[in-house]
Amino acid sequence: MEVHLTPDQEAFVRQAIETGRFHRVEEAVHEALSLWEERERKRAEFLATLDDAKASLARGEGRTITQQSMRELAEDVKQRGQARLASEQPAPR
Repeated sequence: MEVHLTPDQEAFVRQAIETGRFHRVEEAVHEALSLWEERERKRAEFLATLDDAKASLARGEGRTITQQSMRELAEDVKQRGQARLASEQPAPR
């Protein structure tokens, strides 16, 4: 396979090799493809979660968000956070 990089991309790869980040161009390309694969995997997972959420809403499983429900959620998160912090504190001597 032959790949053509832009001049900026070539300079970027060259600099990475010169600074010791990579030893060969192939290593840089491999790293780039690995990162791209990871990003695409995360994107697919996110889209699947979004589809699940849409299906849940379609089944009527959602709930209406109001200022009161947001206050209650914030209070619940605050209480759980405080309880977690308290459980992580060392016991008094």
